Amino acid sequence: MQPKSPSILECPVGRAVETVGEWWSILILRDAFQGATKFDEFSQSLGIAPNILSRRLAHLTESGMFVRRRYHERPPRYEYVLTDKARDFFPVIVALLAWGNKHLTPKGESILLANRDDSRPFDPVVVDAADMRPITLANAVIIAGPRASGVMRKRLTSLKAMNPAIAPVGD
Repeated sequence: MQPKSPSILECPVGRAVETVGEWWSILILRDAFQGATKFDEFSQSLGIAPNILSRRLAHLTESGMFVRRRYHERPPRYEYVLTDKARDFFPVIVALLAWGNKHLTPKGESILLANRDDSRPFDPVVVDAADMRPITLANAVIIAGPRASGVMRKRLTSLKAMNPAIAPVGD
């Protein structure tokens, strides 16, 4: 059962999790970024049950992450093409890969993200586009956006670590 709390549904993180938070969805998107487009390709790569794969692909299509396009008439066969919305999710996959390599590979990385031109491994970080400085827990706070409800504004003011009025100073 998905959470229905207004503060969760109003939160962009909550809405993102609603769209892609189920782990099969993230792995399907990972494979799509690596070139998979067809049901059989996803199935073979992931070893996922066909009924689960069908549901996840349908959800990702309904959510606007894929466009389903027929590539064969008889029998009808479809491919799943990434949308711009899905391509905008790529940095999330990159962040997960970097975090996994840093914290979950005691014997060393088995996959690296590299520059397409010269195969130089990337060292991914999330940066502010304005000044190109890394965004960290120490320098970031959450503030209400212009469309925040009263409930959301109240919730944000109650958060200690992410409230600019009471956030601890430090690095």
